Amino acid sequence: MKSIYISLFIFINCAVSYAQDPVFTQYAMVPETINPGFTGILETTSIGVLHRSQWPDLDFRVETDFAYGSFWFKQANSGLGFTALNHRENFTNFTFTQLNAVYTYRVELTDDWYFRPAIEVGAGFKSFGFGNVVLEDQINIGNGTINPISIDPNSRPNRNVFFTDISAGALFNNDKIWAGLTLRHLNKPNISLTENGNVPLDMFFSVNTGYKFLLADYIDIIRLPYETQMLLTANFMKQGEFSRLDFGTQLIFKKFFFGVSAVTNPMKTTGNSHLVSSINALAGLQYEHLKFGISHDFNVSKLGKTGGIYELSLSYQFDLDVNCLGCPQYAP
Repeated sequence: MKSIYISLFIFINCAVSYAQDPVFTQYAMVPETINPGFTGILETTSIGVLHRSQWPDLDFRVETDFAYGSFWFKQANSGLGFTALNHRENFTNFTFTQLNAVYTYRVELTDDWYFRPAIEVGAGFKSFGFGNVVLEDQINIGNGTINPISIDPNSRPNRNVFFTDISAGALFNNDKIWAGLTLRHLNKPNISLTENGNVPLDMFFSVNTGYKFLLADYIDIIRLPYETQMLLTANFMKQGEFSRLDFGTQLIFKKFFFGVSAVTNPMKTTGNSHLVSSINALAGLQYEHLKFGISHDFNVSKLGKTGGIYELSLSYQFDLDVNCLGCPQYAP
């Protein structure tokens, strides 16, 4: 019976988590994950991939992959791009796939500042397989047996949900600073598990910002190269009753970088919520067109030995000599 209750507990928590968007630790490495306004910002072609593995030491393991392509059209003063997201969970065989097309337009506000509004339209597909979850009508308390068949409509394995999705973003930037706003799921698509149900997907709200500067402009650096730079980032997110604030810093050298960030819960939903969920370490290499990043999230909450979260990212910029107006130094 203990395993039954554990299964039901995980099922309930899974149903809640499926209504939340995946969030990546390396959002500064692949900023297209947090704001569509970054599409075309380098005014050249760039592509990248990002892999995330969450809680590998638990049976409830989550794998997420993200890919993007970003293209710039100078005559139209516009950027076009695509993103692809695949999200998998091994306990219930839940999978989520979404493909999006992105359009951005660059508006010159001053000689240094630019405004980049963006629209993102795509299609999502979710597949559920709750075959290993025991439902209430399957439990026979009298003789302590489990019935193999349930009349609950949610017991049907591999239930599929298809929906269209509309999102928008805006970005203000110069070559050192960015400040952005993201609104996902503006149309609140229905993600109900049941055939006649109506469960609107909560809108995802994000405010993201970053600042990259030469460290020698602020402090005396003796043992570090003069060109050493520092990147400060922050990303506040809210979706339904859940909120999250990530903030961190990186030291960036000519061919490698490393940093640290924290995941916090500033708007606690319950009295038992943790203010700090994890402390994350990041390192990477950059060589000519390529940039590679690796990160690990160290859990500091009471979830126990989860194995943390690993991420790997790889991006490629085709043209390094492009004459880019206000291109940020902080973008990959």
